[in-house]
Amino acid sequence: MTGQERLSVAIVGGSGYAGGEFLRLALGHPHLKVTQVTSERSAGQPVSLVHPNLRGRTTLKFRKAAELEEADILVLALPHGNAAKRLGEFEGKARVIVDLSADFRLRDPEVYRATYGEEHPAPAELGQWVYGNPELRRDELRSATRIACAGCFATSITLALYPLLKLGVLLPRDIIATGLIGSSASGASASEASHHPERAGSLRVYKPVGHRHTAEVQQELPGRFPLHLTAISTPRVRGILTTLQAWIPDGYSDRDVWSAYREVYAAEPFIRIVKVARGVHRYPDPMLLDGTNYCDLGFEMDMDSGRVVLMSALDNLVKGTAGHALQCLNLAHGWEETAGLEFAGLHPA
Repeated sequence: MTGQERLSVAIVGGSGYAGGEFLRLALGHPHLKVTQVTSERSAGQPVSLVHPNLRGRTTLKFRKAAELEEADILVLALPHGNAAKRLGEFEGKARVIVDLSADFRLRDPEVYRATYGEEHPAPAELGQWVYGNPELRRDELRSATRIACAGCFATSITLALYPLLKLGVLLPRDIIATGLIGSSASGASASEASHHPERAGSLRVYKPVGHRHTAEVQQELPGRFPLHLTAISTPRVRGILTTLQAWIPDGYSDRDVWSAYREVYAAEPFIRIVKVARGVHRYPDPMLLDGTNYCDLGFEMDMDSGRVVLMSALDNLVKGTAGHALQCLNLAHGWEETAGLEFAGLHPA
């Protein structure tokens, strides 16, 4: 591909948070051209009417999925369960398909049934899609044509734990994860948040046990360990701050945690280790990451008990969804991995 050529992208379900965020990022990507955006409810309306931040950035109008034409890349931003049930509609529309939902993340149909309480609509597809976490699956993504993007809460947990589990820094004990998440990560749609702003502004435990991303994390991380997840909705729309409590062996210290992160993530363009001895911003803060594809990681040790508290912050709509998807596409097509994802965030936030 020359520098002047761009691949066409169609977005199915582009009126929601995930589809709208992918659209925002794709409009600024040097190798992509968005040609179609679908929405059943908003068909015929300008995209900027639903996504006012894109005024002047595109003249596209929503169309119905039945009017979808072929494209080089197809991004499915549908509610969970829809992509798997309607996959036959989309096969043949594009060489590369990226799914932003949870439909193809798990590889085992039995695990899917246990996690989601129903049989998978297309069980033969499970295991055929590459899990869209670039930090863990970079080599597989380089030739991927079917990408199942990782979940946002799962991403925040996986990236925090992966180096420590891989290098044996943690004891095989229960790990407790608590995610403070914005409304866009707790299942609220863009339309729901606009019609019910009180839901986006609440602070409540919305999933104390049995979070579905548990299966995702256990599938992707090396070894087996008891993992317990709790999700708490916060008065923000974007962002996840996850704290994880784990334990290290006798004789280990914070240097071992530092070394594990540096060894595994030293060359990662979108992971930053945040542990500062002074100043206001000593630990990861999701407010500083709005609109960015970064995941900031930090930790603090309790040497008396051997407990380590890990902290992971990201924007669930970017590094947790649309940015992850774009990073995967960059790898799949041999482009610069950071292309279209260079935004550094805002401060003050």
